[in-house]
Amino acid sequence: MSNNTVDVVLIGGGVMSATLGTLIKQVQPDWTIEIFESRSEVATESSNAWNNAGTGHAALCELNYMPEGADGSLSSAKAIDINEQFQLSRQWWSALVKQGILGEPSSFINATPHMTFVRGEANVDYLRRRYELLKNEPLFADIEFSDDPAQIAEWAPLLVDRRAKDEVFAATRSESGTDVDFGAVTRQLIRHLVSEGAELHLNAPVKQLKRRADGTWDVGVKAFSGAGYRTVNARFVFVGAGGGALHLLQSSGIPEIKGFGGFPISGKFLKCDNPEIVAQHRAKVYGKAAVGAPPMSVPHLDTRVVDGTESLLFGPYAGFSPNFLKHGSWWDLPGSIRPHNLGPMLKVGLTEFSLEKYLVGEVLASREKQMSSLREYMPTARTEDWEMITAGQRVQVMKQDPEKGGILQFGTEVITGADGSIAGLLGASPGASTAVHAMLGVLERCFPEQFEQWRPAFTQQVPAFGTGLNGDPEAAAASLAETAAVLGLVPVAEPVAEPVAAEA
Repeated sequence: MSNNTVDVVLIGGGVMSATLGTLIKQVQPDWTIEIFESRSEVATESSNAWNNAGTGHAALCELNYMPEGADGSLSSAKAIDINEQFQLSRQWWSALVKQGILGEPSSFINATPHMTFVRGEANVDYLRRRYELLKNEPLFADIEFSDDPAQIAEWAPLLVDRRAKDEVFAATRSESGTDVDFGAVTRQLIRHLVSEGAELHLNAPVKQLKRRADGTWDVGVKAFSGAGYRTVNARFVFVGAGGGALHLLQSSGIPEIKGFGGFPISGKFLKCDNPEIVAQHRAKVYGKAAVGAPPMSVPHLDTRVVDGTESLLFGPYAGFSPNFLKHGSWWDLPGSIRPHNLGPMLKVGLTEFSLEKYLVGEVLASREKQMSSLREYMPTARTEDWEMITAGQRVQVMKQDPEKGGILQFGTEVITGADGSIAGLLGASPGASTAVHAMLGVLERCFPEQFEQWRPAFTQQVPAFGTGLNGDPEAAAASLAETAAVLGLVPVAEPVAEPVAAEA
């Protein structure tokens, strides 16, 4: 083992690496940490505020966490699990605010009600049944349901203004929802890490991982001059490189990555900065995904707060690019194909016809069709008030399946080497929202002996870790109230409806 071996190398300057590095520094301040980011600044890909919708995924409004079974049955288990994971983030962020590691809470998180809005008798029936299941769960205690247009107009005027009087629709609302700037969280955490001795290397893309005989890792980094490589030796490597993680984990040669592939889906949003319109909507309003559409493409009309300025986003509009990163290469997808993942990838390609049809339709959609989708949620939307922005790339996991041969998995997948010396993260939502849960899981799996010594420190900051909240109504209420107070998440004032002229 080299005398210059680094304890921890974090690849990628996103929220996952920032979270993991901070957790490690809190329990092992003497460990050396080096962070390698391929871009000129951190949080430029999926963690960037404009490359995601900023939803603190808590299953308050996202219907894909509570799908209806073929027999019409509903289960709240997944929704509760996702909410429990987000509560760990709220507790940890609250602890970091108290310690001064994170700054003024409004710089990264703001109270924003989460709503679900559906149309048609069948969807209204589903939403009502979902509400009936969730309203008695402690973490969903503030959820409200209404099929009264007047009530929904009070919650979100733009959903109702100039809608047909005979249209059937309904909504739920949870005031405990939030809008999160994960880019701001990332930058503040990494700034703190650097102040604590971590080394941050920008414009430093990692190209290869190679295990030494002693179990450490040689991390091949493209030289800052652009010519040649330099090598950094590390005892532990975390690959938090977003869409770039698959290539690096493949280069490591660990058997745990065999059978995994990636399917990139690009996203775009319509963005509105007109203050008169923005002032009339204060919520994240999620609908139902189109048939065949991936869960990440569920349409939603969102309040965003970035750098203290409010905007509205609607989307996402899906597209296809072979890039695995927004600033990636067209070679990313074909270059990820290996003999061990070719079968599962072909199987997915032959079975996901509805997704492929959906993507083709999205790519070919006209501007008017895109605006038509928005008007399903905001009938008064005018083309001139909205601009299209390109958001981030999401690489959905494709992996082997014993029954189907290969499946496309929506969600987040943590890959860890058998000896615990390497870990990486693949996939997309809920991703950033559940970073604390995911990174505590990485530490528990990769450092099982040390973790038992660290556990008291982690549970002091994140009391719900390992126990949960939903099973204890008093604990759930207390945690929600305490984190809301620390993070400044007080209920927001209702928007005031003002008429907006419809487009001719």
